[in-house]
Amino acid sequence: MEPTGVDVDELIEFWTLLDEDRELLAGRRGATALGFAVLLKHYSRHGRFPRGRSEVSDDVIVFVAGQLGVDATDLGSYEWSGSTIEYHRAQIRDHLGYRLATVADQEKLTGWLSEAVAHAERRPDRVREELLSEFGRLRIEPPTAGRILRMVRSALRSAEQNWALRIAGRLDPSATGRLLNLIATSEDDEPDEVIHWAASLFALIKASPGNVSLESMMTEIGKLQAVRALDLPAGLFADVAPKVLDGWRARAAVEAPSHLRRHAPPLTVTLLASLVHQREREITDTLVELLVATVHRIGARAERRVTNELINAFKKVNGKKNILFSIAEAALAAPDETVKEVVFPAVTGGEQTLRELVHEFKTKGRSTGEQCRPPCGPPIPGTTAAG
Repeated sequence: MEPTGVDVDELIEFWTLLDEDRELLAGRRGATALGFAVLLKHYSRHGRFPRGRSEVSDDVIVFVAGQLGVDATDLGSYEWSGSTIEYHRAQIRDHLGYRLATVADQEKLTGWLSEAVAHAERRPDRVREELLSEFGRLRIEPPTAGRILRMVRSALRSAEQNWALRIAGRLDPSATGRLLNLIATSEDDEPDEVIHWAASLFALIKASPGNVSLESMMTEIGKLQAVRALDLPAGLFADVAPKVLDGWRARAAVEAPSHLRRHAPPLTVTLLASLVHQREREITDTLVELLVATVHRIGARAERRVTNELINAFKKVNGKKNILFSIAEAALAAPDETVKEVVFPAVTGGEQTLRELVHEFKTKGRSTGEQCRPPCGPPIPGTTAAG
């Protein structure tokens, strides 16, 4: 029966029985030997025991059983609860130099996790990985998964509270008041019109930019002025990890004012300050993008206009002498008739051809490289006309 699914390199590296492992297995047979070996190698690999048979891959069991010369199905006879497995666990801990985590260990590591990890990493899965790694480094068997989860949540909560107190302490009372006014209610001391203005300002700060236009650019300028008027101190978040700051900004952007008011005041102020701080940078970037887009749009329009003018300038009406002769002949033949009745029909293309002829004369000028500036009249007596 060939092991499949699990990487062969992993099987060899982590599930191969070493000489010292075999010494510990001496005297054990069948299901007992296989169960003990699986517990031992799982603990060496993960720093904890498997919670049951279902947590161990079939490929791993086949690989370990092959080394022991027993049938992989023998593991079905191994008892996963009771005094025997507890005795095996104690032997394995002692052999590998591990011990069970105490309440004091858990409290100490929760504090370490808050200060060393959770202050800069807010993703629970990453914080949990760091905690388990620290348990392994200290050779302490971690508690249950539920307890680990509570430790992670406690560390994240404690780190956030510490950050909030630190950030709020950097703000003077006036700056704190300006931030809290953004989510104030009519029940506060401020007049209703001030509350309405603050609520509108908060909505404006969070709003996304519109399409490229002068109006959207002016709106973004107004946002930037409003954000800067809140006058947050420089370096307020200088020592905060970017991912932490981004997390606070995202929370403040999606939480309703009523929800923000329910937080402890230091956290409320921290969330609002992070939103204002980040939005100032984002709005500045948006203004630059709008300006660049506007310049490109103006450039494109100007380019199209110049192109059209060049195309018109290079249009040439052929057969000018023939046109002049036709016009003169028609005019002399019927001098009393109107231009529409006599001149236009005498020219191929009619009125449009004459318009193009006039445009060519105006754009090309009366001599090479000279444009005719309106009004373009007949040649001045004494000058030489271009052919």
